[in-house]
Amino acid sequence: MHPNPIFRKADDAQNIAFAHTRGFGILAVNGDPAPMLSHIPFVLNEDGSQAELHLVRSNPIATACRETLSAAIAVQGPDSYVSPDWYGIDDQVPTWNYVAVHLRGTLERRPQEELLPMLDRLSEQFEIQLAPKPVWQSAKMTEDVLQRLLRMIVPFTFRVSQIDGTWKLGQNKDEEVRLRAADAIARDGIGAELAALAAAMQSPPAE
Repeated sequence: MHPNPIFRKADDAQNIAFAHTRGFGILAVNGDPAPMLSHIPFVLNEDGSQAELHLVRSNPIATACRETLSAAIAVQGPDSYVSPDWYGIDDQVPTWNYVAVHLRGTLERRPQEELLPMLDRLSEQFEIQLAPKPVWQSAKMTEDVLQRLLRMIVPFTFRVSQIDGTWKLGQNKDEEVRLRAADAIARDGIGAELAALAAAMQSPPAE
């Protein structure tokens, strides 16, 4: 997380809502000789205390986690390079604006019989956003194909003990300067989800 407290004013509710809506992040655990990382979709519950996820059985993290492991999930949002010219004032330097939330806690392997209901909750979280398309359900699959796929993946829960968020949106600048940069990002930014980042810069989290 960014050390400047001005970028860390989002409260737990804002950080949880962001991570829940995003539903995708990087799971990280300590490994030897280097950390192990996996990009995962997940379902975060309403109070942010627990996430559900699954891993392919051959994933090194799944292999390492026979019971529980300390872990983190990094959830990244919109981001962009910010040119000093966009501020309209002198003596500025390049930077990168972004939104990111880190969930820290414990990864716990779950019994295999919990997998299918967990997968249905995961797919439903995203399927309902595709309305009016009918929600896809695992029941649409033939039983033998479904069971073969289920044998390839393992269910996990992630029990959240700490939530940290960085919303680096130019809050260290005067409002007029920040809004100029937001307009430039929406028009010419280099990054991901530029319109969402510009909108966040126009109304950053406040205490």
